[in-house]
Amino acid sequence: MPAFLRIPFSLLALTLVAGCLVSPVASSGGLGSVTATNTNVEAVSAAAQNVFAQRGYTPSGSEYPDSISFDKPAGGFGNAMWGSYGNPQTIRVKLSMIPIPGTSNIRLVPRVYSVSGAGEAGFDSDRPLMGLWDAEFGPMLKQIAAQAGS
Repeated sequence: MPAFLRIPFSLLALTLVAGCLVSPVASSGGLGSVTATNTNVEAVSAAAQNVFAQRGYTPSGSEYPDSISFDKPAGGFGNAMWGSYGNPQTIRVKLSMIPIPGTSNIRLVPRVYSVSGAGEAGFDSDRPLMGLWDAEFGPMLKQIAAQAGS
């Protein structure tokens, strides 16, 4: 790299890193993330189970109080995209619940996975879905936040 570009490049890299390190929890999490105000983990968990059940998801696991997961069969599109013959796929949404320090708010962060062999001991294999998949759950998380908040 030419010497005259080193200083501007270094300053740009330092600015980006510093910006990432000071991002507040209340605005973190990426696409689809929502902050539930004036609530607690129990209320969020109950609201999440209600909202996801209304859309055909079943609870698939919990790492209480940090996260809760829900599964739903992927359907024709999901099986065509990620599955193979005789290997149906499942969509798994892992909902992380991150308390915001100094408040009674909780940041809800979705992560979406394609799962083959869901529920089969030793064969459950998940693959994270990147891009806008997490954002698709934003409206559901807003509903969860509304139900869980006071």
